[in-house]
Amino acid sequence: MSWGTELWDQFDNLEKHTQWGIDILEKYIKFVKERTEIELSYAKQLRNLAKKYQPKKNSKEEEEYRYTACKAFLSTLNEMNDYAGQHEVISENMTSNITVELARYVQELKQERKSYFHDGRKAQQHIEICWKQLESSKRRFERDCKEADRAQQYFEKMDADINVTKADVEKARQQAQVRHQMAEDSKADYSSILQKFNHEQHEYYYTHIPNIFQKIQEMEERRIVRIGESMKTYAEVDRQVIPIIGKCLDEIVKAAESIDQKNDSQLVIEAYKSGFEPPGDIEFEDYTQPMKRTVSDNSLSNFRGEGKPELKFGGKSKGKLWPFIKKNKGATPEDFSNLPPEQRRKKLQQKVDELNKEIQKEMDQRDAITKMKDVYLKNPQMGDPASLDHKLTEVSQNIEKLRLEAQKFEAWLAEVEGRLPARSEQARRQSGMFDAQNPATVNSCAQDRESSPDGSYTEEQSQEGEGKVLATDFDDEFDEEEPLPAIGTCKALYTFEGQNEGTISVAEGETLYVIEEDKGDGWTRIRRNEDEEGYVPTSYVEVYLDKNAKGAKTYI
Repeated sequence: MSWGTELWDQFDNLEKHTQWGIDILEKYIKFVKERTEIELSYAKQLRNLAKKYQPKKNSKEEEEYRYTACKAFLSTLNEMNDYAGQHEVISENMTSNITVELARYVQELKQERKSYFHDGRKAQQHIEICWKQLESSKRRFERDCKEADRAQQYFEKMDADINVTKADVEKARQQAQVRHQMAEDSKADYSSILQKFNHEQHEYYYTHIPNIFQKIQEMEERRIVRIGESMKTYAEVDRQVIPIIGKCLDEIVKAAESIDQKNDSQLVIEAYKSGFEPPGDIEFEDYTQPMKRTVSDNSLSNFRGEGKPELKFGGKSKGKLWPFIKKNKGATPEDFSNLPPEQRRKKLQQKVDELNKEIQKEMDQRDAITKMKDVYLKNPQMGDPASLDHKLTEVSQNIEKLRLEAQKFEAWLAEVEGRLPARSEQARRQSGMFDAQNPATVNSCAQDRESSPDGSYTEEQSQEGEGKVLATDFDDEFDEEEPLPAIGTCKALYTFEGQNEGTISVAEGETLYVIEEDKGDGWTRIRRNEDEEGYVPTSYVEVYLDKNAKGAKTYI
């Protein structure tokens, strides 16, 4: 089966067929290219989906991922990223192994096809030229034969005419001979060209065209084989990523199986445990006895202010009535004293860890600057050592500030853990319910803090003897707190990102109201508007106090 012998006369159809084959190949390339684009788009959408549900840094969502169910979901999101990566691999491999290779092959195929059909047209042109030469010699031979016949007839006519001179007869005879000779020459030429044409025609139909068509057939068969191999590669590219995709799915199943409901329940306890004891029994008050009674410390009327009697607080642990305890409103205290003991301890420990990390970071930076300065001292051409002194001093000051800050929080942490006595002055500043501080409070601070539904608590004065508080003073504590008055203004020298609870973000050059001066802890309380207030580092603002403002000098 050969195109050269079977399709010797189908040059034009073969040309159309081979062009169609190239069009099919280009169509397949386009198909694979669109598949790669779909894979990339799918991978991008998967990555965006995983990114959308990733926990935001420094947010409440990040804390939620302590739970095993949330960890499993996070693992699923991470595996989705790997899953998306495999679709990107599919796209890359199809592009490099199929699209690029076939595009290069198509260009080579077009050149090869062009070369073969060029040779075929050249052979066609050659045989057409030979045919024209044959036709030309044939017509010339025919013409010369006719001229020779006419010359012979003319000679015979002249020779038979007695009135024609001998010279004219001789001339006619010579002319006839010349024409006969020309006819013989044309005959010989025609015969020679005919033989040559037959030879060329035989070569054309049995040698040149079969060879050219055979090469075209081989080219077309290679194209068919190549597109089949590309289809196999198309399937193999998909098959190669199936094990990895299977691993991704296995990891998702593994993460799901790692969910531990008991562990999550324990984490809830750790997150919300206050450390307080449940409220005790309310004592029975016998109103049948004709005697003067003080209002029970556990009586609901005590908190509702019925009759506003004088109240006494004994050193004995009281029952806690959360619905009637006032919530601590406003900015969160720096020492987290508004939180229950257990939660406060966790917050303080977290703050100490953060400060230690910042200290270590600053120390590493100081070491790096010191090493750079040493390099400058040994190689002055690399830089001026004095140019680093200001930066080195600034880093050292930052380290010192952070250490002081860490010591402060460590002291509070030690107080919560019972390693140091409670600071009565701080307790007095946090609780405005009492006129005097009784030392007994220090020894029973865990019992004397009242818990509220939001996890905050206030200090309760514990006193055995003479310490009495009027009911009117107690009731005043349940009134809505008035906003602290502004005691001046301040201008932000630097931008501060208030990411921690109780702080507020400010922009460089911004003017705000000061509502509480720095008490030596390095923080100033400011307000932007009625709803936005918090603490900023004192070194970040320039304060302008109003000496006539109320409360300008009322701090301890």
